[in-house]
Amino acid sequence: MSQDTFHEPQNNRLGVAIMCATMLIFAFQDMLSKHLAGTYNVYMVTAIRYWVLAALAVFLTARHADGFRATIQSRMPKLQLLRGVLLVAQICVMVSAFVLLGLIEAHAIFASTPLVIAALSGPILGEHVGWRRWTAIGIGFIGMLIILRPGFGVFSPYALVAIVGAMMFAVYSLLTRHDAHVDGPQTSFFWDSVVGVIIITPIGLWNWQAMTPVDAMMMGMLCCTSAAGHYMLTRVYAIAEASVIQPFTYLQLAFAAVLARLVLGEVMQPTTAIGSAVVVAAGI
Repeated sequence: MSQDTFHEPQNNRLGVAIMCATMLIFAFQDMLSKHLAGTYNVYMVTAIRYWVLAALAVFLTARHADGFRATIQSRMPKLQLLRGVLLVAQICVMVSAFVLLGLIEAHAIFASTPLVIAALSGPILGEHVGWRRWTAIGIGFIGMLIILRPGFGVFSPYALVAIVGAMMFAVYSLLTRHDAHVDGPQTSFFWDSVVGVIIITPIGLWNWQAMTPVDAMMMGMLCCTSAAGHYMLTRVYAIAEASVIQPFTYLQLAFAAVLARLVLGEVMQPTTAIGSAVVVAAGI
């Protein structure tokens, strides 16, 4: 193995704990995103999130023990650029799905992400995907059909937005895991933030709308949860095995469903509950 390869101490228990906390943060973040993007627009909300995210990334990088210049240098800059573009696009797509579908329905579809990761781990990471995993993926697909209910006159075309968002995040997660063997988490966090802010800032400014004081406070909370969540995500993939921590991503569905019910007044349909249970069981 090359001496230039980045090594992060592996700790699966710590990785599981961080992943659980990250999913709770993301669920709260998604609830705030749905409200703000529904009241204003997706691009402005995403841009403001990235301004804070990029500021935090620059601050942490400047304080890094290796120094700012050394930390931002990536051994795989093209991959980092691709990850940054993919993440900002995925955030816009999924927040749009929250507004169009509702938090519960969108998250029920998004729960298929670990199954997509399992299916793509072979071609992207070179991992072996045996018949057991393919069986689980097939069962998860059945769960998705239960959620989507195609052919029964209730399929929403907006569900396609959530499906695209799930696929995009699966690819981003796999690229993050691959990059974690080469670059440190702070390097990845910096590239995610800076690439994203460069892309989304002009779009967000073009779609700017004045915010009320209450919504501005909620925007501040969204920025804090966004920065914390994405940094923690880069950390967890660096210190734990993907196969160990991946099942715990399903907690985001449970957290989001509770928040959507208590705060937003959403109701989970029986078919959505059944389909979600099938998808989660298949993934686990």
